Amino acid sequence: MENKVNYKGKIILVIENDLNLQENIKDFLEKEGFRVITESDGVHGILKAINTVPDIILCSVSVPIKNGFEILEELSKNEKTKAIPFIFLAANVEVEKEDIRKALQLGADDFIFKPFTLEDVLNSIKIRLLKYEPRYSLLKSRIIEKKYEPDNKIFIECRNIINIVKIRDIKFIKAESPYIMIKCSNGKKMLIRGKINDWEEKLPENMFLRIHRSTIINIDMITRIEKISSISYHVKLVDENETFIISKRFAAKMKDKILR
Repeated sequence: MENKVNYKGKIILVIENDLNLQENIKDFLEKEGFRVITESDGVHGILKAINTVPDIILCSVSVPIKNGFEILEELSKNEKTKAIPFIFLAANVEVEKEDIRKALQLGADDFIFKPFTLEDVLNSIKIRLLKYEPRYSLLKSRIIEKKYEPDNKIFIECRNIINIVKIRDIKFIKAESPYIMIKCSNGKKMLIRGKINDWEEKLPENMFLRIHRSTIINIDMITRIEKISSISYHVKLVDENETFIISKRFAAKMKDKILR
């Protein structure tokens, strides 16, 4: 029965402030073929869940800033994360019966009480994946394919600072491998890991345009387009000294969208 689910590459988010336990879980699950991402507090755990949409969340009850129950409550209200299987890691002394009842009402799938073995964790993960795989895989694919709207706000973490950015305020995005640089209309720059192709797929097509293999611009920020040749253009954006070159590959698309 287990063979019906392919576990390789499934994303597990571990929110645990005991760094030794966090690392042990991560190492064990990675050897089993999972992709494991980690956080040590509730605020960053919530942001990581929203931004990565993992397949399973393992969360300690006692993480700082926002505890496990607060994390579950917040994620249960978010369309992207409310269906993610959620497994608590808890010490008996941390949890009252009323806490368990409330957590189950919010959608918690399991409680694993300390001390536990790593096999206990693995078995719980496999049971949840087996149970939810058909429904959740379809839901997750729809979530990932959904594009941002201009007024959506997203969380971007840069240098341990969480920035809240409205999509329409992004001026341009440039690939600086293995990073991308995002610049906003307020002048703020953020260098983060990512792929420009992923951003192109998510950004609203009526507002953003790929003009080069390494550059996406907000067309509402354009102040001037200069024709250099029959197939070449330079673009200026508001309050930018830099001139952006539209490559031959993307010139036709630019003409169709802007210059008609």
